[in-house]
Amino acid sequence: MDTGESTHGRRMPVVSRWRRFSSALSGVAAALAVLAALAVVVVVLPGLVVERDLGGDRISAAERLGAVNNVRATLIQAVGGAVVLFGAYATWRQLRVNQEGLNATREGHITDRFSRAVDQLGSEKTDVRIGGLYALWRIADHSAHDRESVISIQAAFLRTHLPWPAQGQDSPAAEMAINAVPPLETRAPDAQVALTGLGVLCQERQPGWLNVSYTDLRRADCDGLWLHHINFDGACLEAASIYQVNLTKASLIAANLRHVELGTSVLHQSRCIEADLRGARMVRADLREADFSRADLREANLRKARGHGTKFTGADLRLADLRGTDLTSADLTGAKLVGALASDVTVWPTGFDIQAAGVVVLEDPGDEPSILLHAAAIARNVPPLHSA
Repeated sequence: MDTGESTHGRRMPVVSRWRRFSSALSGVAAALAVLAALAVVVVVLPGLVVERDLGGDRISAAERLGAVNNVRATLIQAVGGAVVLFGAYATWRQLRVNQEGLNATREGHITDRFSRAVDQLGSEKTDVRIGGLYALWRIADHSAHDRESVISIQAAFLRTHLPWPAQGQDSPAAEMAINAVPPLETRAPDAQVALTGLGVLCQERQPGWLNVSYTDLRRADCDGLWLHHINFDGACLEAASIYQVNLTKASLIAANLRHVELGTSVLHQSRCIEADLRGARMVRADLREADFSRADLREANLRKARGHGTKFTGADLRLADLRGTDLTSADLTGAKLVGALASDVTVWPTGFDIQAAGVVVLEDPGDEPSILLHAAAIARNVPPLHSA
């Protein structure tokens, strides 16, 4: 007795054969149509074109045959050109499809590498975390689409692994003397890698705020990095080496910058409101239009710094070295300058009375030599502050 299932099973081969036959028939029909079109173009159309052009005039058979052959040759060339163009288009289309496939494969590989690198950041082993950070750095170098994500991950890594005030048994206590604190690359090498990668990748980053606030970056090595538009509010960068660093429009509000090396760095339009810059070295730094309102700059070295239009409202500049500093149009309203050092080449705002402010005028030290910092600079012992 036949069942519906067995009947269906017998019908399947029949349907499949019919579909194959229909497909073959369609191919034959298409080929015949192309041949018919070519026959019309080569055989029929040339004669019609010649008859139309003659407009009823009589010519010899030989002349008519020559005219028909000329039209036929032209039409054949046009058909050949169309075939070449179609072939070129088909080739271009295939190359584009192949390229899209390669791009999709590449994106898939990048996604896998990105996921593995992020997973490595959660490892308990420092070397594995460092490997993950370098993997992300490499991805950002090869994929502009992922660069912003990598930069954000690096910033988040710093905030979560190095909070300030310091937490955890492995972190030096917040009250520990700075000369007893190891360099960042020694006590937290993975964090130093994240900071360096962030500062390198930010060079090609579009301006936009990046949050690295309240982080413990004591004795960090930031030399030559691009840290513009970064929020360091409340961070501790005591004794950090920030030589020749771009801090344009960075925010350092209430940051600890004691004994920091900022020589030749760019702090153009940066915000250092209420920052602690005691003993900071800012020789030849670009401080134009920066805001140091209520900042503590006691014993800071600002020799040859450019302070055009800089705001020092309520700042404490006692014992600061201002020899050769350009303070053109600077706002010194309420600033404390008793014991600050100046020279004959220091440029003051128009009408500013240095004697009434208690400024001490000394001989100018001359041109400041270029500083070639070595890696040991972040491990140097800093002198005690007289204003502590």
